[in-house]
Amino acid sequence: MKSIVKKISVALIVLAMVAGAFVGLAKPAAATELGYVNGANFENARGNGQQTNLFGNGGTITTVINIMLFVIGIACVIMIIYGGIRYTISRGNPDDVKNAKNTILYAIVGLVIAIIAYAIVNWVIGALATNS
Repeated sequence: MKSIVKKISVALIVLAMVAGAFVGLAKPAAATELGYVNGANFENARGNGQQTNLFGNGGTITTVINIMLFVIGIACVIMIIYGGIRYTISRGNPDDVKNAKNTILYAIVGLVIAIIAYAIVNWVIGALATNS
């Protein structure tokens, strides 16, 4: 059980790092396409389709946080299903029943912690975004 939790944790961390790496991979357009004459044209300094804000609706940080919460939610649902299957096939063996119940319990606790963390992060981001 511990090895499965470790594997899922490592997979979520790797997925978060990969998602973070893809945020900055947009390729800027060439200088002639953006209309530079003498120096930088700040209105056109960013490429087409790139984010203009970090926070708020459609912001980069908000998008990354939403993707991570979605992945955590999927992982928790999968673990709840896995715990239910283990509970079903335990055949009344007390140790197997206990392990299956713990799997379901820890998945629900993880989901609740993820939702609370999401609320706290949104609150902090909202406080920082309005003060800057």
